[in-house]
Amino acid sequence: MKKYISAAICFLSLQTTFAQDSTLKISGYIETYYSHDLNKPANNTRPSFIYSHNRNNEVNVNLAFIKANYQTERLRVNLAMALGTYMSANYAAEPDVMKNAFEANAGVKLSKNANIWLDAGVFGSHIGFESAISKDCWVLTRNISSENTPYYETGAKLTYSTPDQKLTATLLYLNGWQRIKRLDGNTKPAGGLQLVFKPSDKFTFNYSNYLGFEGEDALRTQRFYHNFYGILQLSESFGLTAGFDYGTQQIARGNSEKKEVLSPVLIARYTLSPNWALAGRYEFYKDKQAMIVTNENPSGFKVNGYSLNVDYSPFKQTLLRLEGKVYQGDQQFLRKENPVNYNASITTSLAISF
Repeated sequence: MKKYISAAICFLSLQTTFAQDSTLKISGYIETYYSHDLNKPANNTRPSFIYSHNRNNEVNVNLAFIKANYQTERLRVNLAMALGTYMSANYAAEPDVMKNAFEANAGVKLSKNANIWLDAGVFGSHIGFESAISKDCWVLTRNISSENTPYYETGAKLTYSTPDQKLTATLLYLNGWQRIKRLDGNTKPAGGLQLVFKPSDKFTFNYSNYLGFEGEDALRTQRFYHNFYGILQLSESFGLTAGFDYGTQQIARGNSEKKEVLSPVLIARYTLSPNWALAGRYEFYKDKQAMIVTNENPSGFKVNGYSLNVDYSPFKQTLLRLEGKVYQGDQQFLRKENPVNYNASITTSLAISF
C-alpha cells in the first residue's frame, strides 16, 4: 500500500511542478472484468497461456493505471504506474520496485528538421497489433500470439518517420523477451526492427522482428521471431485485421535444429452505430516443441480459436464489452483434471478512461 501512496504523491508533485505547462497531461484507465471458464479450473486461473483477463469466476481488475505524459517539440517523457491481474501475471519475474512500472521512458528528438527520436526505458512492445489496453483493441481478450509475445520491453529505440508520416522505421536494443531486468547469467542483449507503412488513414501494414538469446550463457539458444499484420478499414463501418507470426529457436546451443511457432489471426469488425460494434475472430496457434507455450500433450500445443465480441459505448470514455470464446485442440485442456478437446469461456468488461 505504501508504494501506491508514494506513486500518487509523485504524480501530484509532477502535476504541481508543471501546472502552468500545457505540455503535461495526466490520464488514467481502469478495466474491470468477469470471466467464466466452462472447464471450471480448480484454482480459478485460466489456462497457463493466458496472461490477460486470466482469473475465473470472480470480478477483478485487469489493468488500472495513472499516466503522466510530458512533451515538447524536442523532448517527451511517459510515466505510468499500474496494478491488476494483467500486471501480476506479466510482471511476476520483475524486481519488486518495477512490478508496477507500466511505462517509464524518456525520449529526445535528435534533429531539428528530421523526425528522428531516441527513446529509452520501459515501453510497449513493437510486436503485434494488440496492446494491454483492451479498449484500444477490436476484441475484448487477446489472441494467443499476443499473449505469448512481449506486451512490454525495456531498452532503447531509434525511430525515424518520413515527413508525410507514411513510413516509420524503428531499430531497438532490448534487455530481452518481455523483460525489465535481464535474466541473471545472460550477458547478451536482444534487438529488433519495426517497419510501419500507412499509405492512407484506412490502411496500415507492419513488419516487426525480434532476435535474442534465451537462457543463461552456458545453455542459451537463439530466438528469431517475425510478426506481420495489416489493418484494413474497408469502409466507414467494416474493417479487417490480419496477422501472421512465425518464430524459430534453437533446440540446444550449437545445434542447427530448431523449434518453431506458427500463428495466423483474422479479425473482422463491423460498427453498427457510434455506440455499438460487433467483432469476430479466428486464430490458429501451433507450438509443437514448446518453444513458447508449454503443454503436457506429447503432440505439443496446437489450438484453433473462435470468438464473437459485442461492444457498447454509451459515451466516449466508457466501453462495455461481452465476448464468447472457444478454443479447440485435441486433448489440450483440462476439466476436473481430465484432458478435454475444448475450452469455452464468456468474458465481460467495463473500461473507463480519463
